[in-house]
Amino acid sequence: MHYRLPTIALAASTALLLTGCATDSEATSDTSAMASEAPATTSSAAPETEAAEFSQERCDLNTEAGEITFATGYYYQASVGILNVVAAKELGYFEDLCLDVTVQPGTGDTAQNTQLLAANTIQFTGLDAQNIILAADNNINILGVSVFSDVGLDILMTPTDVTDLTELEGTTLGQKGSLPTTVAAMLSNAGVDIDAIDQVTVGYDPSILPRGQVDSLTGYISNEPNLLAAMGEDVTVWRPYDYDVPSSMGVTAVNPDFAAENPTAVEDFLRAITHAYDYCASNAEECVGYASEESGPGYDVDHNIAVWETEVGVVTESADPEAALGTVDSDLVATIYDFLTEYELVTSGLTADEALDLFDGSFNDAIYDGTALVWPATS
Repeated sequence: MHYRLPTIALAASTALLLTGCATDSEATSDTSAMASEAPATTSSAAPETEAAEFSQERCDLNTEAGEITFATGYYYQASVGILNVVAAKELGYFEDLCLDVTVQPGTGDTAQNTQLLAANTIQFTGLDAQNIILAADNNINILGVSVFSDVGLDILMTPTDVTDLTELEGTTLGQKGSLPTTVAAMLSNAGVDIDAIDQVTVGYDPSILPRGQVDSLTGYISNEPNLLAAMGEDVTVWRPYDYDVPSSMGVTAVNPDFAAENPTAVEDFLRAITHAYDYCASNAEECVGYASEESGPGYDVDHNIAVWETEVGVVTESADPEAALGTVDSDLVATIYDFLTEYELVTSGLTADEALDLFDGSFNDAIYDGTALVWPATS
């Protein structure tokens, strides 16, 4: 069961070729902001169950896992799957579970992170479900263990006078080097002749849309709409999710060999970042402050608070109340695989069953009592 957002829409990037949006300095000021029509953020903190005292035996097992490196998707941007990991470290949640975790800032290069993960140079990173399937299609073996939302981030923006996507035929669309497959699928599902749209490559200044330099503009739900709202500009946000295009957000991936050798460490890594997510859902300013300290001068705190609150709002509104946060939905994986196959992004002969095997929800299942997160852990 899905709770659809009332006026905005979204889906996630699907191609490994899609990398970060900007330079390091731009990461602090030109990524993620709150859409003017986004739903009010409410605490999505899941109920928690206090476990028995964390056992020395489990502590020893986690300690034996050694140093664990998590690579962020894009610097210290306050996105779901980044900020909650940073906060878990700063709040001492990893230490509470005897995990030695280092957070390494990524550059937005998803392909690089998947390669580092497959090589066990890093042990965890945040991705989309699409990225994991596409990595396997390129013989890069990684494992998805947690999915926070079946709604992604890719969007298309238009002026408010556009009421139907078919109106974009004969106009100019701005994109960042390639049209996201999810956006292309949305346009197709809406009956748009994409060949009738003139696509141009643009930079990362969303004001080109209200200035009329383009008639539509691709972006991310937690970024450009918020930046434009801060400028006092209204736009209509179109998200692929509302056009039956599958996607995901907040997926945690792990090196498969590391997971096989250190199952309690994987469980407790997920436990810590979920516990931190619950905390940060109600304490955005504090948690973004941790990311700001790690990033250094130039970090736009207000902007990144908007990033976090927007994405938490998406997770909250799309949540299945009968499933624990992070649950791996095999139906979602199968749908994403079918989508990638339909758009000929899977080319190696990877089968549907093989795609399902790229995800293991048992680690996430183990940290819950029903839908209540168990903290700190059972022995």
